Amino acid sequence: MKNKMSTFFISAGEPSGDLHAAKLVLSLKNASPNINCIGNGGDKMANAGVKICNHINQMSVMGFTDVLKKLPSLFKILDNTVKRIVSSKPDKIILIDYPGFNLRLVDKIKHLGIPITYFILPQTWAWKENRIYFMKKHINVFISIFPFEANWYNSRGLKTLYLGHPFIEKTYNGNDKNDFFNKHSLKKNNPLLILLPGSRQQEIDYHWPIFLKTIALITNKTPDVQFLVVKSDNIRISDVPTFIKIESSSSSALKYGTAAISSSGTVTLECALARLPIIVCYKTSFINYTLFNFFGKINFISIVNLIAEKNIVPELIQGNMTPKNLFDSIMPFINKNSKERKIVLENYKILSDQLGPSGVFDRIANTIIHGLS
Repeated sequence: MKNKMSTFFISAGEPSGDLHAAKLVLSLKNASPNINCIGNGGDKMANAGVKICNHINQMSVMGFTDVLKKLPSLFKILDNTVKRIVSSKPDKIILIDYPGFNLRLVDKIKHLGIPITYFILPQTWAWKENRIYFMKKHINVFISIFPFEANWYNSRGLKTLYLGHPFIEKTYNGNDKNDFFNKHSLKKNNPLLILLPGSRQQEIDYHWPIFLKTIALITNKTPDVQFLVVKSDNIRISDVPTFIKIESSSSSALKYGTAAISSSGTVTLECALARLPIIVCYKTSFINYTLFNFFGKINFISIVNLIAEKNIVPELIQGNMTPKNLFDSIMPFINKNSKERKIVLENYKILSDQLGPSGVFDRIANTIIHGLS
């Protein structure tokens, strides 16, 4: 690879995949500058030097109903992706998460004989376990971001590496504490509750009204609690009272918050690594929840509890996600001297040790370039 230019095709379909793929591309190019990357992704991948064929803005979907609405356009993108792979003749293909699309892509290009690496694997331990037979036959390298997941895949005959979780690389120093609190007109000595209602509009629509009712209960009980919602640019949140501060970046919020109410998702692991006590909640449509219950096979919804393989943070799902339940669960975490808070923080330390050392993307890049070790 040092003597000739090699082409890697990378397929990501969501914002999180775009972020991780961009970091991986930088490590790939650092390890071997003669690598040219093209593929499906977003702005972060483009900034890392990837020539984007199809943008994630047209690909990102959530839930069964959303998939059905966008199915025709997704099939067009799939066909276009196949054509780009055939015409560009890449030396390797790297799939990042997004299994509904990426596994169909594998099915359409498997005859080309191009080595395929899958990084951030389909969660077949949760549902659709039969996918592993297809994956074992047509994918060459498997790289997991969870220790328990790598063990699960290995136990079923798919040689899977765990080289660390991407969030290990993230620091939570944020802005200077005084600057952060002054920016939002917050009092440093008062509790600060971080609100993480979701990263997708559908999540916001279901969660935010319940968050607001919970906030009313908290302010009635403990008036000195302050509130800050983390809001990304791609979502709209209506009816935000003026006393709730708005922040676009999660790093400082997670660093300086007292506790958090969080939608289920990767941000729950970020909270754990930032040592921010959380309760995890989730609500979706009746159809989505019914289908998930029918096909799903997991005991927890939060990444934190899945990695720990036990319940270390409270989870409130669907009908259990009520203002009263959220209030009862979060209040002990707002109290910095509570036993519940101390236990969560002790479990976070164990969790962090499980995830391993830094240098994750460099290890993954070397594995992709030089093969399994």
